[in-house]
Amino acid sequence: MNLIRFEHINMSCNDIEASRKFYQTLFPDWYIRAEGVFEGRRWLHFGNNQFYLALNDDAGKKRVHQAYENIGFNHVGFVIKDGASMLQLLDDAGIEYYSMTADETKYRIYVSDPDGNEIELVEYQPEYALR
Repeated sequence: MNLIRFEHINMSCNDIEASRKFYQTLFPDWYIRAEGVFEGRRWLHFGNNQFYLALNDDAGKKRVHQAYENIGFNHVGFVIKDGASMLQLLDDAGIEYYSMTADETKYRIYVSDPDGNEIELVEYQPEYALR
């Protein structure tokens, strides 16, 4: 197999700062890895040393994909260490969420970013082998 790791997700944002602040709330240890301007639009790579979101400032553009209704990505999942503390963080920040259950998980928390992209935050059961 030639895959080393999953590196980044490239996303267009209506308000790049609002998106950065949202993801900074979820993942306080993330930082701006690189940033610049391309064809008059700001971009930044926001994440850690393993993974980042490539955010592109595309204010005024229209969203064309509706999760679970069109072909395309429905959500992106991130594994977290502590679902209970994430719920507290979301409550403290006033971020709306919903949750679901599954046998292999302790927490499955779903939030939407400022552009309507759904994010799943998962804490697996300690005995689940693929966590």
